[in-house]
Amino acid sequence: MANDKSLDNVQPFSELFSDFSLSGKESMVNQIHAILWELITTTKLLPGQLLSEKELSEALNASRTPVREALIRLEDAGLVYVIPKSGTYVTPVRISTYIEACFIRIQLETGAVRRATERFASYQSDEDLSGIIKRQKAALKEDDYSKFFQLDELLHQAIFTMAGLPGVWDVMRRTQSEVYRIRHLKREFQLRHGAKVLKAHQNIVDCIKAGDPDASEAAMIDHLGPLEREIEQLTAFPELLKFIEQQNADTPRSRRRSSK
Repeated sequence: MANDKSLDNVQPFSELFSDFSLSGKESMVNQIHAILWELITTTKLLPGQLLSEKELSEALNASRTPVREALIRLEDAGLVYVIPKSGTYVTPVRISTYIEACFIRIQLETGAVRRATERFASYQSDEDLSGIIKRQKAALKEDDYSKFFQLDELLHQAIFTMAGLPGVWDVMRRTQSEVYRIRHLKREFQLRHGAKVLKAHQNIVDCIKAGDPDASEAAMIDHLGPLEREIEQLTAFPELLKFIEQQNADTPRSRRRSSK
């Protein structure tokens, strides 16, 4: 449970990284960055947690150079920050950044779904979109919310691909780390809306198949926004906001905390 999470009760890196392995087929920096990004956005690495290059290198069985470069990338993305002569820490969860990320996503997703709808006739079938929804239904039935959200992302990515804008998806995703962190926290606080998400996804796909760009855009807005609804949803759950506030209050300014 989220309420059990605190900087005084963090998992050792050796446990956190037990499900991951590095291979020689891809850049070490890319692999380490992806692992740390996932652990931060799923709040397994907590706001304010110290990320020691030495400890990370030992846990990942990697040299310190790719670890250092991966941390620099995460700093550029706003997921970690550096305190001189102290260390690198996971950034606090920022509601303002979350709202801004939601705004970015709404603007880009609505444009993409319009374009995907206009281009749909040139595709042979909607097998990719419908197939993803079927797999989402199976994941929801099995209470596999990790898989459910992976498929959620895959569906939205497929819409960008159908629109002929795969690079825009990559750009947008780099702005969404706070969305992923808060979405994960919502799940831990049992704020789950899987059936509602599935219904919204099916509506979007139906509108794309019907070739109606206006309806597709309206369906996407209903699914993702508006921003006012996101703010209302957060304020409706004071326990979640209190938890975020407590986590951020523990974020170090000058003190070190080890997770070894």
